[in-house]
Amino acid sequence: MNRKTRMFWMLNKVKIIIIGVIFLLVVFAIVGMSALESFYRRLTMAQMPVHLIMAGFSAVVFVSMYSLFLRGGMTKINRDKISSENVNVKWDDVIGIEEVKEEAKEVVELLKDRTKLTKIGGKILRGLLMVGPPGCGKTLLAKAIATEAGIPFISMAASEFNEIFVGVGSSKIRKLFKKARILAHGHGACIIFIDEIEAIGRQRTFSFGGGQETNNTLNQLLVEMDGLKDDKMSIVVMGATNASESVMDPALLRPGRFDRKIYIGKPGLEGREELFKYYLTKVNCDSEIDVSRLARKTVYKSPADIENIVKEAALIAAREDRELITHREISAAIERIDMGIKHKRKMTEQERRRVAYHESGHLMVLCFLHPTDDVFKASIISRKDSLGAVHHQPREELFTSDRNQLMANIQVALGGYAAEELVFGVTSNGVVGDFQKAMAEAHNMVWRFGMGGNGHIGDFTVIPPEQISEKTKEHLNNETMVIFSKCLKKVKKLLSDERALLDKFAAELLQKEELEYDEIEEIFKTHVPEDRRTAKKKYTAASEPSS
Repeated sequence: MNRKTRMFWMLNKVKIIIIGVIFLLVVFAIVGMSALESFYRRLTMAQMPVHLIMAGFSAVVFVSMYSLFLRGGMTKINRDKISSENVNVKWDDVIGIEEVKEEAKEVVELLKDRTKLTKIGGKILRGLLMVGPPGCGKTLLAKAIATEAGIPFISMAASEFNEIFVGVGSSKIRKLFKKARILAHGHGACIIFIDEIEAIGRQRTFSFGGGQETNNTLNQLLVEMDGLKDDKMSIVVMGATNASESVMDPALLRPGRFDRKIYIGKPGLEGREELFKYYLTKVNCDSEIDVSRLARKTVYKSPADIENIVKEAALIAAREDRELITHREISAAIERIDMGIKHKRKMTEQERRRVAYHESGHLMVLCFLHPTDDVFKASIISRKDSLGAVHHQPREELFTSDRNQLMANIQVALGGYAAEELVFGVTSNGVVGDFQKAMAEAHNMVWRFGMGGNGHIGDFTVIPPEQISEKTKEHLNNETMVIFSKCLKKVKKLLSDERALLDKFAAELLQKEELEYDEIEEIFKTHVPEDRRTAKKKYTAASEPSS
């Protein structure tokens, strides 16, 4: 009996035995009925439907009560979780994470050619942990590894192991690995993929209170992973998590269990371009769409975000009876996802004018003072709880921010307040959200990043408040207000010097309600002479004016 036949027997022996028993019972029943007299044979046949109905009813009641109160049926590993043949994800389907794919290809080579590694005394890796933000392709990558290696793939969510009844989670783990060993016996290898593994893999709490069942489930997983010693077949456990590694139990991360970690981040500029090209081929779109521009407009977006943008653009095009998706629909999709749906609020002309100047203030400060961000859209159309918005993005991925960038963030937040005060002489309560952002940024600069000017360096937020002297708190808070005041002074000077341009942007917003990036750039170039366009360099050269 070859390995595939043995695997079929191990997977289906219970069913085969049950079918065999039923067959024998039917044969015996037929033989017994043939030995009866005709009267008793007819009587037995007449009563048989009633007996079958009563037996079926009793079985349904028993199974329902058992499932309801004891939850025993929950310990099964459902058949649809086993996807040995239907996982069909190729390398070409994994887009935007090329560096990670190279690491994954090495895993595939190890699974395909174990002999090469074992010749020099090496061992096949037993665990692979994929860490990264949601929507970046961790599950897709695991399926691609299984497809390219040509081995069975069992996928489960870690939350499926969590039950309120003691022992159920551990039982599920044992059944899962038993199933994987049978599949690995027939195919030489098998992949177990556990999504959101932090649900059972977080650090254990050694107490007699809550969490004991989660501890038991994790302990069983640790034992099963330690038991993967058979060199003739390979079971690789893959886990995916959005949480930090510090959340995971150290015993799960030690060598011999999760031997390797793959860090999956959000795609860069080139990755986003490839993603847009891939997803746009699945819809009817205008061939003139500038994919590189879309990639620059979607900094920090995940592959799932980009797929969602294209799907939303298709919905917008269908709603407007358009046959092709253009840049207009994609831009509208980005705005709808990031900023919310448009609301037709009826505002007075005075209120519209105030909102237009408020948003123009943000826009002007971004254009002149921010060293890394560009304005992609300005709007005075209500979205969510906002009466207007200035949508901006960094020109490229940035992973740290220096003092100038943080100061620019504060200045941009204060642009609306300064514009209202300059034009109307009074301000509105619409600045509360801006003040919250600006104050939080200034507070972090002084209290956490050591960017104050009074000599206090360090992260004071890690010290319990009662252990910081009142004098130190006063110095830190004073320096926060100094930064706040300097930023506001700089913004007021800029808007006062460029008042004509501020009026122009406000007038355009009142007329069109929305301004795109190209329209903003055109206004800036048309109404600001070449010699004055260097003002941006003049304002950004000095990080802050003298107080």
